[in-house]
Amino acid sequence: MNQIYELPELPYGYSELSPFISEEQLKIHHTKHHQGYVNGANKLFEKIDKSRKKNIDLDMKATLKELSFNIGGHVLHSLFWKNMAPEKNGGGGEPSSALAEAIKNEFGSFERFKKEFSASTGVEGSGWSTLSYDKKTDRLLIMQIEKHNTNIYPSCEILMVLDLWEHAYYLDYQNEKAKFVEGFWNVINWEEVEKRLETMVK
Repeated sequence: MNQIYELPELPYGYSELSPFISEEQLKIHHTKHHQGYVNGANKLFEKIDKSRKKNIDLDMKATLKELSFNIGGHVLHSLFWKNMAPEKNGGGGEPSSALAEAIKNEFGSFERFKKEFSASTGVEGSGWSTLSYDKKTDRLLIMQIEKHNTNIYPSCEILMVLDLWEHAYYLDYQNEKAKFVEGFWNVINWEEVEKRLETMVK
C-alpha cells in the first residue's frame, strides 16, 4: 500500500521560539498551513489513483503543477522547522567548523553572507530564501524560491530555509517582514544546517 504524507512534529514546543516567533503564530503556521499542504498532496494522489483505476483522463498539466506546489510546501516547511531552535538550545549565533569555513570561502565573511541572505528575502510574491549547496561547483548558493516550486536550482541541495510567506510572520510582525527576518537570525539551528552540509560534502 502506498504511503501518504504526514505532518511532522516540531522539535520544540510552540512557545519555545518566542519572542521571535509567538506561540500563536507558530501553532497556526504548523497545524493549519503546513497541514494544508500535506492534505493537498494526499488528496491529489487519491485523485490520480482514482483516475487510473477508472481510466478517467485528467488535466495532467494542472494536476502536476498543483501536486508540485503542495509537495514543495510540505518539504520546505519540514526543513524549516528543523533549521530553527530555541535560544536555550543553541539557536542563533554564528555557525562553526566546516560550515563557517564554507561560508567564509564563498562570501568572504559571515556578515557578508548574512547581508546577502537578508537582501534575498525580497523574493517576488510569496516564497522562500534558502542557503543551498551545489555539488557540481562545490559552492554555497543563495536561492530564492517563488511559491514552493519556482526558480529552484535543480542540482542544488537545500541547507537552510526561511519561509517568507505572510502566513509565517503576519500575526507577529504584520507588514514588517524585515523585522521577522531579523528575528530569524536568533533562532537558526546552525548545528542542523552543518549536519546537512556534512551529508553532501564527501
